[in-house]
Amino acid sequence: MNILHFITLKQEVAYLYEDYTLRQALEKMEYHKYSAIPIIDREGHYVGTITEGDLLWEIKNHYALDIKKAENQPLSEIPRRITNRAVRIDTNIQDLVNTAMTQNFVPVVDDRGVFIGIVKRRDIIRYCYDLAFQKDRRENNLLRLPVKKTGS
Repeated sequence: MNILHFITLKQEVAYLYEDYTLRQALEKMEYHKYSAIPIIDREGHYVGTITEGDLLWEIKNHYALDIKKAENQPLSEIPRRITNRAVRIDTNIQDLVNTAMTQNFVPVVDDRGVFIGIVKRRDIIRYCYDLAFQKDRRENNLLRLPVKKTGS
């Protein structure tokens, strides 16, 4: 199975540019109800993912919880506690599932590192669930095959 089956394309995904400010990030995250969002540069390359926690720690540690003072802080200068790894479009399903185990979504890039979309962990779980359920149904159906009666 190709990961294109799972991808939500860039046009349908909220993302931030690395030169956006902390305030712009908070507003976009609030509007879309996201707790994490991908960051790209102006050429479209995936730079990383920023989380609500990253923004909150920045406000707490450098601005004494004063959001007004922090609102113009560029995202490129905010440390990220976790590195969300992107995968290439030609990644196999096993590597995609492995990466998704520690990320809410997996950014997908082309062979030049240009961000093309995300794969949501929810979609991967649904796929795995469907596979397991289908296997379970097949096994149960095999157990219920009618037994041939031998003639006397």
